[in-house]
This record gives sequence, structure tokens and C-alpha cells, in this order.
Amino acid sequence: MKLPIKAALCAVAALAIAGPASAHFILLAPDAWIETNGLGDPQKAAPCGTSDITAGVPTGKITEMKGGEMLHFKVRETIFHPGFYRVALSVLNRSELPKDPEATTKLSASGVVLSASGKIDPNPKPPLLVDGLFVHDKPIPKQADGSPTFLETDVKLPNINCDKCTIQILQFMENHALNKEGEFTYHHCADLKITANPALPIDKGWPGQK
Repeated sequence: MKLPIKAALCAVAALAIAGPASAHFILLAPDAWIETNGLGDPQKAAPCGTSDITAGVPTGKITEMKGGEMLHFKVRETIFHPGFYRVALSVLNRSELPKDPEATTKLSASGVVLSASGKIDPNPKPPLLVDGLFVHDKPIPKQADGSPTFLETDVKLPNINCDKCTIQILQFMENHALNKEGEFTYHHCADLKITANPALPIDKGWPGQK
């Protein structure tokens, strides 16, 4: 299922699920920067899924793109949870990646802190590329033959130069208890090499561009 950006930016629907659960997703495109298992782990820690607690094995894969091109994203949810996705880009260092979405929380009947909603920026600016992607409050239906349905879209890259920059796609989960490392968010990243298109002006709002 390929969801257009406009549809992905719609308001978050009211939740119909009443208890905390886990959620996981796999980044299928572009190529992930680390090896992941069948659930997509490691993915909890910001900004790219790994930490001193949860290490990862780098794949060494770098996706080469031209500035101004559309980068194809393809993910699969392995464990459902309501919420949305967000895409950001760091150019010089991953420290440029923004903080996880701001959460509004609530207490469950047993006193557990849960996420009620996450803040979506309707006018994303660098380092954000797209916010509020794939908003959903129900499991993604499978294909008629029982095979998984993928969430897919294309995101336009800025016209910049970077030898090894990082694209981050994260999932904010609603009605979810705190994770030890990622609170209410799961994270995946991919390494890119972007070469500016000489026919287009350089997007100087991004770090290191002249």
C-alpha cells in the first residue's frame, strides 16, 4: 500500500485499543545502516536504533542519490501499534537529527504512563523532511493471499552534497508504555551519499552547503 503524503498528514484518528503493547517495524528501503532481525530490532534507542546497551552490526551499505530526487521508503510493521512515522535528514553528524516527537501522556487504570498522542509538525523544516506519515489506528490489512502489506511513499531530497549523511525514519507509538531506551518511539536509519544536481540551486538551509 503506497500512501500519498497528503493522506499521511491527516489528523490522527481516535484510538480504539485500550492497553499497552509492543510495536516494531522493518526498514526495507532504503538499505538500513545496521543488520536487523525478523522484527526489525535493534530499533528502540534514538537516533538510529542502537546504543551502548543495544549494539548493532553495520551493513556498510550507502545509498547513492542525486539532489532533488525522490527517495523511496518501504517499511513493514511486524507488530502493530497505532501512531505515525516521521522522516529526517542529518548532513554532517547524526547529532543534527531532531528529538523524538513530543508526547502527550496519560495514566492507565493501573497507573502505568502511556502515550496519548505525539506532536506532528504540519510545516516541517530542516532537518525534518516529512512528518505525520502513515497515520493509522488499525492494523495494516494483509494482501488477499496472506502476504504482508507494505507502507510505501517517496520523499523528495534536498539538493545538497554529502558524502555520508543519515536519513532517519521513526515510528511514534500511541497508547504505548515507556520503552527503556526509546520511550514511545522506534527508530531506523540509512546512510546516503547525495550529489547535488548542478541544474538546480543548492538548498543552503542545510548544514555545510555553499
